[in-house]
Amino acid sequence: MDKLRAITYFLHAVREGSFAGAARALGVSTPAVGKLIGTLERDLGVVLFERTARGLLVTSAGWRYQQTCGAAMGALSDADEEMRGFASRSRGTLVVGVQHTVARGCLTAALPRFHARHPEIELDVRDVQRITEEDGTAVDVMVAVGWLRLQQLVKREIGASRFVVAAAPSYWAAHGMPAQPADLAQHNCLSIRGIGGTVLDMWSFVQGSRTESVAVKGWLTASNAQRDVALDLALQGHGVVRVLDWASRAELLSGALVPVLQDWESPEAPPVNLLYAPQMRRVPRARAFIQFVTEVFRQIDVAREHQLFPSRQPLYLRRHYEKASDARPRVEG
Repeated sequence: MDKLRAITYFLHAVREGSFAGAARALGVSTPAVGKLIGTLERDLGVVLFERTARGLLVTSAGWRYQQTCGAAMGALSDADEEMRGFASRSRGTLVVGVQHTVARGCLTAALPRFHARHPEIELDVRDVQRITEEDGTAVDVMVAVGWLRLQQLVKREIGASRFVVAAAPSYWAAHGMPAQPADLAQHNCLSIRGIGGTVLDMWSFVQGSRTESVAVKGWLTASNAQRDVALDLALQGHGVVRVLDWASRAELLSGALVPVLQDWESPEAPPVNLLYAPQMRRVPRARAFIQFVTEVFRQIDVAREHQLFPSRQPLYLRRHYEKASDARPRVEG
């Protein structure tokens, strides 16, 4: 067995969520991927994937193996990149369009690592709000969250976003924690107006076969560009916010924000997208950045310790509503 190839197939299957997806990414046949991963499982003496009618599910052993192998392959990739650099370094200016949420949540902290790996690439980072074809032609690579339909740009979903409901300890001490999603109707919930203009005031939750949607209310709604206003007010104890787990990871880990209803999940999992013009695939500095950002979000998935897949677009975003609660009170996905 070619162990390195088997691990490569395994990591791609985890990332793509299927043997077929891994095969497409690697340019090989689906049976070849399945056969080599099966050989790897027999060699290790563990089951890495559960094969179900809904597709592949990574086992706990599979996640541990992915974390170890992902780190090892990343180190190997770094070593390869360093050696290639002696012969031909990626260089020049790369214009990167990024939403503020992505920049603040994880990308900014990771950029020094990118610079250390590619010191001759200069980054020109620009803010993007409404994601359009025109935005895509104004920058080299875009990183954006949401359900996007763009025809002229390559779109790669490199991760998903998990919603967490949280508030400052002082707020929960003063108002009590909700025991059920419906209890949020009695709290001051600070809403965000999405990029398309819809106020995201319908917060949905799933627990097993149960689904609950709550039309929340509060004294403040912040635009997507000013979502930090809602976050800062929540940190000061003035209300409840719904945040993305990776975007507010520092506040959640430090205890500045305390999550609630953790035995419930949000059925909405907005994808994280890389967008670029087809010709950018041939530009070394663009390829280097695309690979790096993909690694950043792969590490976020590893930290979650379970696989999170993007959900379908919610009903309230398929046509314009002033408020999400104006749509039918359910989320498809």
